[in-house]
Amino acid sequence: MKIIIRILIGLGVLVVFVLIVALFTENEYNVERQISINRPKQGVFDYIKMLKNQDNFSKWSQMDPNMKKDYSGTDGTVGFTASWASENNDVGKGSQTIAKITEGAGIDTDLHFIEPFEGKADAHMKTDAIATDQTNVSWSIHSKMPFPMNITLLFINMDELMGRDLEVGLLNLKKQLEN
Repeated sequence: MKIIIRILIGLGVLVVFVLIVALFTENEYNVERQISINRPKQGVFDYIKMLKNQDNFSKWSQMDPNMKKDYSGTDGTVGFTASWASENNDVGKGSQTIAKITEGAGIDTDLHFIEPFEGKADAHMKTDAIATDQTNVSWSIHSKMPFPMNITLLFINMDELMGRDLEVGLLNLKKQLEN
């Protein structure tokens, strides 16, 4: 009986320790990547503001060619929603809604992840002219993790993990627009 009590006390101390560490752990992350595309800014912007076009360049859209996709609203306008459902846990189930469009400059979207984990994030794609025929595109994602799940940020480098996927997507976008 004393051994069981000691084990339970030890587990309790461990849980309290983890919760205390989580209190002092960052609870949000930002990931951003950029690429230069040899196309005029307006043409690049007109392409990225259409969420359906992400099927042509986003790594996540290309991970499961059999994923179910649904759309509501008018693509390229505020309120348009693209939803997906995949059996692949790396893709999962969720939706992306256009929250704001700054004409010729950028698009902000709200991401809602349902499976394999519930979560929300903000995504931004911006276009900046480098020259008349060259555009810098930045793609960023910002999210917060609720307490105590934020402790996972101590063990997972979101910048590295998601950054690779954004880089792949931006390289695909560059190939798509420059061909």
